[in-house]
Amino acid sequence: MRATISETRRTRGKGATRGKEPGEYGRTTAAGRNAPLKIVSLLPSATEIVCCLGLEDRLVGVTHECDYPRSIIGLPKVTKTLVPSDAGSGEIDRLVRKRLQTSQALYTLDLPVLEALRPDLIVTQALCDVCAVAEEEVRAAACDLPGSPRVVNLEPETLGEVLGSVRQVAQAAGVKRMGEEVVRRLEARVDAVASESERVAGRPRVVLLEWLDPPFSCGHWSPELVRLAGGDEGLGREGVASRTLTWDEVIAWQPEVVLIACCGFSVERTMEDVWNLGAVPGWNDLPAVRAERVYVTDGAAYFSRPGPRLVDSLEILAHTLHPTHFLLPPGLPEPIRVSEVARAERDG
Repeated sequence: MRATISETRRTRGKGATRGKEPGEYGRTTAAGRNAPLKIVSLLPSATEIVCCLGLEDRLVGVTHECDYPRSIIGLPKVTKTLVPSDAGSGEIDRLVRKRLQTSQALYTLDLPVLEALRPDLIVTQALCDVCAVAEEEVRAAACDLPGSPRVVNLEPETLGEVLGSVRQVAQAAGVKRMGEEVVRRLEARVDAVASESERVAGRPRVVLLEWLDPPFSCGHWSPELVRLAGGDEGLGREGVASRTLTWDEVIAWQPEVVLIACCGFSVERTMEDVWNLGAVPGWNDLPAVRAERVYVTDGAAYFSRPGPRLVDSLEILAHTLHPTHFLLPPGLPEPIRVSEVARAERDG
């Protein structure tokens, strides 16, 4: 996961793998008698974890970036961002680097709102230094809140550790059995993709970019997703943070598939930066560009959000890399093929 803003359905038929059915994340109320009465989530992935455990009715506060499931959007917001809403990608990168030098986050707590909610459990993270409220600020605030709520800190760096986060929240919320069931279903979907991809002939060279200005490799769980989906990610390392790249590194890898999933950005926002890639020396000669296999997907909802939908991300990636082996499951978004958008705009 890149240190910027914000933080996985398969084919049917021969070699097919089953997609996630509606409600498989357990959206019904499943809170046990020992579950905390009030839960506050301080990152979007934690909100999704809480809801997949059937605890949505216990969720009383979320961040300003929490947007899934849609039913939580009206909940009180307990965080604020220090990033200007109209900041460009380069400016955001500069803000991030400056904050890293001073050990400051780009988000802060809205303490009056948090105090009024009187939570019993606060779920936060310490993986990314700038993409959520600083852990120290959260723990200091918890000490001053009525009842001294428990703070659960999530720090996953791999897909397995993300699934472990589901167990961690379930344990803290008193719904351990539900957590094990959710993880079992997610693991089955991951295993199905991995098993099918092993039978695919050829693993394309892939670049999964988490930022464009400047370019950032993918990191943590994302290189693992590429491997499981049947690709070869040559610039990112599994379980290691993303890093700043030079465009020369990207060109030298000669990727056959490029997937752009900018951390915290929607497809529409990402496309604003994509049009600048043609000016990168050597870009138009890349195998991926010549074969029209440059794609954009929603980096805010997928890939950079370490929750249950990382498994959706894996299934999206498998379909993108090997579309004849993996059909896109119902309900998941097709990555945007950049060349098709360019043609449509050119033809008016």
